Amino acid sequence: MSKHIKHGKTTKANFGNFGRFEIALMGTPCSQIKKLSGILTKHLQGLKIAYADADHHHHNSNTENNAPGMGSYLNFTDKISYRQIDYSIDFNRYQSNMLFNDCDLVLVNGNHFEASKQIIVIDPRKPLNKKLHKITNPVMVLYLDTPFDQPSYLKDHIAIDKVPIFKFDDYEKIAAKIRDMVQEEIPVLNGLILAGGKSLRMGRDKGLIEYFGKPHREHLYDMLTGKIKNVYYSIRPDQTNEFEKQPVILDSFSGLGPFGALLSAFREFPNDAWLVIATDLPLLTEKTIDQLMNGRNPSKIATAFYNPETDFTEPLITIWEPKSYPVLLNFLSLGYSCPRKVLINSDIEVLKAENPDVLKNINDQESYEAILRLLKK
Repeated sequence: MSKHIKHGKTTKANFGNFGRFEIALMGTPCSQIKKLSGILTKHLQGLKIAYADADHHHHNSNTENNAPGMGSYLNFTDKISYRQIDYSIDFNRYQSNMLFNDCDLVLVNGNHFEASKQIIVIDPRKPLNKKLHKITNPVMVLYLDTPFDQPSYLKDHIAIDKVPIFKFDDYEKIAAKIRDMVQEEIPVLNGLILAGGKSLRMGRDKGLIEYFGKPHREHLYDMLTGKIKNVYYSIRPDQTNEFEKQPVILDSFSGLGPFGALLSAFREFPNDAWLVIATDLPLLTEKTIDQLMNGRNPSKIATAFYNPETDFTEPLITIWEPKSYPVLLNFLSLGYSCPRKVLINSDIEVLKAENPDVLKNINDQESYEAILRLLKK
């Protein structure tokens, strides 16, 4: 008998205890960790950075007087320049992953919490000999005084010759190294051609219309293949016989159109970014794709063009980052399946197309004939 599988097979997203990219600072008093985190945050402007810590004073004070809303489950306060949310419950890693999803980097007080990467500070005031089990992936060692002397208990635990070493107050060098690490973690970009639509208004498959001597979905595929290593067709399950040799992603969120196609792609590869292109964009050029890729901002959930004709961002010629996946699922849970609504209500990078005409789409015979006239010009 085959082994019983209790849960459906899915690919896990690369989250740590807090975020996708997290570093615990450990080995020195909490006041120093907080100071270093604040200085590094200023040096790393342009990145979305979070800081995770514990509050000793709150723990030692009157719990009743400090409980959110005098004992309420959750308390939200608009502080005008920022927003504050207080919970009366413990946070587990899954709730933390949702809260920190939008961040590029989470700096963690390693005296209280663990993270997937660690910066080790050599400080005699806070020796790490009893916390070696928490040092799983050291990415940096900081020392306070010269000459640097590695404690004997660390010598067998850290391959010191393979870990960058900086003085504690070499803030610019430390920040530059962290920025390089964040840069190295930028998600791989895949291409996704939306070929699974039924083209009801057009009356025929828009992906099979030939504008340049071949079906337009093949034209778009060839255009992306020269720029992106992995390109897939998004198709319905009943289309598999049409795509016997090409890489495809089957729509596993049926009935949701492009929204479902994007979710299906993330379901297969949740740690990759997706450059999504609809087959109803006959004027799209390689120059436009280059502009989109060059303007990509991985700190945002997506990078999209503003379409002056609709006065909205265009969701179907867009780069969607992995951090958009939980956002899309959340919108779906609220009953919304419009990718444009997600863009409008999220933090995205907006580009202006050098030639706005490339964003014109065809959905019916009238728009098809108008596009043909443009192409003749």
